[in-house]
Amino acid sequence: MDYLSATYFFDYESDEIQQLISNYKDSSLSKKEQAVALYLKIRDSWRYNPYNLSLSKENYKASTIAKKPTGHCVEKSILLIACLRALNIPARLHLGKVKNHIAVERLIEKFGTNELTPHGMVQIYLNGQWLKASPAFNAALCKMCKVAPLAFDGENNSFLQKFNDEGNLFMEYIDDYGYFEDVPVDFMIANVKEHYPHIFITKDNTTEFKL
Repeated sequence: MDYLSATYFFDYESDEIQQLISNYKDSSLSKKEQAVALYLKIRDSWRYNPYNLSLSKENYKASTIAKKPTGHCVEKSILLIACLRALNIPARLHLGKVKNHIAVERLIEKFGTNELTPHGMVQIYLNGQWLKASPAFNAALCKMCKVAPLAFDGENNSFLQKFNDEGNLFMEYIDDYGYFEDVPVDFMIANVKEHYPHIFITKDNTTEFKL
């Protein structure tokens, strides 16, 4: 498996990604310091938005995501992976299904459930081990939900905010689809169609979102 190469989706040779990582190429920074800094950059510079789903492969390219102000968990994970690989840090996409328990009214309105799938996070290889990290929820959103933002220290897994500050259940993983060398768009689209069939319409033999 190759977790360093550029791909159609992890297109880190693009101007957008090269510009994004320009401040992190400092040779005095360790791989861990680079990974932590990029994690925080992507966590907080792209506002989390779970509603902007797409059936287009183009929209899952890191360079495309970099030009947007928001991103859902998979998009932000793709962006982080591209940046890490650009700095010669092995990284891969991990997908699963989660259930949110706080501020879910709009989720239920749009998707008919408080379960989100596929949910994306990142596996980062540092100091001889794979670490899980989720850059999805920006700090401003976490403050609104009264939950501590996920920090990443480059030494421990950081992918689950189980409870909010008041001790109420916030999020739980309910299925694990494993990790992927590249972005499995066909799998993701099939997964969305299976779990949210009511959000699709077929027009002129083409499948589109009703959202």
